[in-house]
Parts: sequence; structure tokens; C-alpha cells
Amino acid sequence: MGDVDFDEAVDLGDSGMEPEASGGDSKAAAATTGKKPAATDSSGRRLKGRGASGGTQTTMDDKGDFDTIPGASRSGRGPAKSVEGWLVFITGLHEEVQEDDVHDKFCDFGDIKNLHLNLDRRTGFVKGYSLVEYASQKEAQGAIDTMHGEKIMGQEIAVDWAFSSGPSRGGGGGGGKQRARQ
Repeated sequence: MGDVDFDEAVDLGDSGMEPEASGGDSKAAAATTGKKPAATDSSGRRLKGRGASGGTQTTMDDKGDFDTIPGASRSGRGPAKSVEGWLVFITGLHEEVQEDDVHDKFCDFGDIKNLHLNLDRRTGFVKGYSLVEYASQKEAQGAIDTMHGEKIMGQEIAVDWAFSSGPSRGGGGGGGKQRARQ
């Protein structure tokens, strides 16, 4: 039989936990074990999960590339393409308008890919708005230019882009006067 050396160091796989449990430096532990140091936040807590290393594309700071109108400046407002097409938002619809009424008025400008006419669950009537999707920006712009201010079932409608790029319309800050607390 061979001799057994009881003084020989044996790696049991838990040596990476000892420095953290005793409050040691994880970088020093990584240097001794040969493993990458765990990602930590500003208070020293260990981060786990997707995106903890910071090397993935899952952070909120990453900006996506979206389709835009050629020649349009990035700083100004303008239409933005949805995932499948160009959405037009129609407001001011009469509560008894039918999908066919909206389709008949807006099909003259191009092939309608999708049409949503939302109903109120309680009453069953139209909520007063609709979304119409066109394949091209030119078709959608024609519908906006022609149909804005027109009437459907005797009620004037407003037609505009459903999505726009650039600065937001509001600010959500409540621009009115602040009342003094009493």
C-alpha cells in the first residue's frame, strides 16, 4: 500500500465560499480559486441572474433600433413604425359604429392589415376609438391627411399616428398652479 500524506491540501470545491462567509474580499478569493469574481452591487451584495455580469444586452441603457421615415430628423416628432406596420389612431367614433363602417372609409387608402374596434364590456358599444394598420407609411399618411376632420355616422373623427417618435406630448407633471397647503 502507498503512504497517505495527511498534510497535503485537497480541494473539496467549497474553498470559494470561505472568504465570503468570513467577510473576506471576493476578488482575493477568486485569485486563489481561479474562478471569476461574483458581480456585486454598491453595498457589496452578490448579484445573481441574467444581466448581473453586465456583459449581456439586457440592460435598460441599451437603445434599440426602430424603423423611421427616411430623411426625418431624429430630434423632431414624427411617426414611428410598429412591429408589423404603420398604425393610425382614430378617435371620436360614434358608439354604434361597426367595423365595416370604419373599414369601408379607410380601405380606399391601401390594404388594411389589421383593424381594432374596441367595445365596452358593460354596454357592448364602441369605446369611441379604433386602430387601423397599413403596410406602408404612404398609405397611412394618406388616410390621416384625408380622413382627419371627416364624419362617420354624423360624428366628426380625428385621425393621427398611433406611435410617434421624439418628445412626448405631455410631461405628466401637472402644469397647473400648485395650491398652498394649509
